[in-house]
Amino acid sequence: MTDLAARPTTHTTRPARRTAIGLVVGGEFSMQFGAALAALLFARLGATGTVGLRLGISALVLLLVCRPRLRGRTRGDLLTVLGYGLALGGMNICFYEAIARIPLGAAVTLEVLGPLALSVLTGRGLLSALWAALALAGVALLGEDGFTGGLDLVGVGFALLAGVLWACYIVLAQRAGGSFAKLDGLALALGVSAVVALPLGVAGAGAALLDPVALGLGAAVAVLSSLLPYSLELLALRSVPASTFAVVMSLSPAVAALAGALVLGQTLSPLGAVAIGLVVAAGAGAVRWGGRRGAAVSAQA
Repeated sequence: MTDLAARPTTHTTRPARRTAIGLVVGGEFSMQFGAALAALLFARLGATGTVGLRLGISALVLLLVCRPRLRGRTRGDLLTVLGYGLALGGMNICFYEAIARIPLGAAVTLEVLGPLALSVLTGRGLLSALWAALALAGVALLGEDGFTGGLDLVGVGFALLAGVLWACYIVLAQRAGGSFAKLDGLALALGVSAVVALPLGVAGAGAALLDPVALGLGAAVAVLSSLLPYSLELLALRSVPASTFAVVMSLSPAVAALAGALVLGQTLSPLGAVAIGLVVAAGAGAVRWGGRRGAAVSAQA
C-alpha cells in the first residue's frame, strides 16, 4: 500500500505527470504479473504457503530498510497499524485462495468490487447508481461466461471477501499514512500480516518453504507484488493527485486478465472481456466523479 499522506506538488509539469502515470501503470503490471507468477508456486507450496512466503520476505526487507519506531506512538496509532496489517494479511490470503480456484482476471474483477463499492457509497446522485449498475452488469456477465469453464463458487467467495478486506485496507492505510512517515506504517503492517500468514504457510507447506527454488520464486513474487509497485506508487503520488492514481488503478482487472493469459494460459472469451470492461469502466467512473473520498482507491496488496 502506498503512503497516502504523500501529496502531489502544487506546480507539476506535464512531462512529470506523464512520468508519474507511467510509474503507476508499471507498478500495476508488476503487481498482476507477480500474482500470476505466484500462481505457479501453488503446486509446490499451496496458496497459504505462497502468501506466507511472499509476506514474510516483503516484511523482512521493508522492516530492515525503514526501521520504523514504535516508541512514542499513541494507542490509536498502534491499533490503526494493527488493523491495517490484519486487513492486508487477510486480503492477500483470500486473494491467493481465490486465484488457486478461478482465473486471475476473474478474481481481480470480483475483488475490485470492494473498493468500487466504497467509492459508490461515498458518492451521491444518479452517477453513483450508474457505476453500481455497470459493475453489477459486468459481474453478471462474468458469472454467465465463467471464463469458458465456469467459476468455482468457493473461489468466488474468497475473491469477494478479499474485496471487502481491500476496502477496509484502504481506509486503514489512509489513517496510517497520516500518522507514520514515509513507508513506516506499511512496514509495520507487513510485519503484522507476516505474523498472521506465516504460521498458516508453515502449516500448509512445511519444509517446502525452505526449498531453494521456492525461496527464489517467493523472493521474485515479493519484489514484483509488493516492494517494486509500492515504491513506484510512492514516487507517482508526489506528482499526480489521488484521483488520477485511482483511475489508473481501476485497470487492474484488465491487466490481471492479460497476465493470466500470458503467464498461466487462461483463456478470456469475448463475453469475459466485455464483463471486465464494464467493471473497469465502473471503477474509473466512480473514482473520477464519485467525490474526493471515493477517489482515494489504493493499490492491491
